Amino acid sequence: MADNKGKSVIRQVVAIGIGAAIFVALTTVQIPIGFVPNTALQVRAAVLTFFAAVFGPIAGFAIGLIGHALGDALFYGSVWWSWVFPDAIFGLLVGLFAKKYAIEEGGFGFKQCLGFNLVQVLSNLIAWALIAPVLDIVIYKEPANKVFIQGITAAITNLVIVAILGSLLAFGYSKIKTKSGSLKEEE
Repeated sequence: MADNKGKSVIRQVVAIGIGAAIFVALTTVQIPIGFVPNTALQVRAAVLTFFAAVFGPIAGFAIGLIGHALGDALFYGSVWWSWVFPDAIFGLLVGLFAKKYAIEEGGFGFKQCLGFNLVQVLSNLIAWALIAPVLDIVIYKEPANKVFIQGITAAITNLVIVAILGSLLAFGYSKIKTKSGSLKEEE
């Protein structure tokens, strides 16, 4: 039992390292939304969602926090904390339901995809349409009308990219995993 616990911790640490590295690498891979400043379609949102859905809330939180903070620092020269914390909270929220998605067990089907997308939509709205704008106002004294438009736009763009790319990643990964009980001992 202790051996499985140790393997689980190692697996989490490796997932966090790989997930955060991919998240950072994808920081500049984005399609700007021209009509709302500082918002874009970002592939990294789907990667964060996928890792959180497979490895759980701790990995999701850590990847969102570390990946976003490092990405900001490396590519933009400073960290915009009011947008780092929502990514961490988003990863945590999606990860809370990791077992329900059954991705790791090879059971991610239509029903699980619906649940996955319901959770990611609600999590995106909480993180980006609520937490990010409030933190922008509290931390940086940004104007409310500006940051709520940015936050809602970020939520919509993230939920679209996750619904498409995140679902495809989950389906693909689930299909290469062995379904529980599918291997039978030969008699």
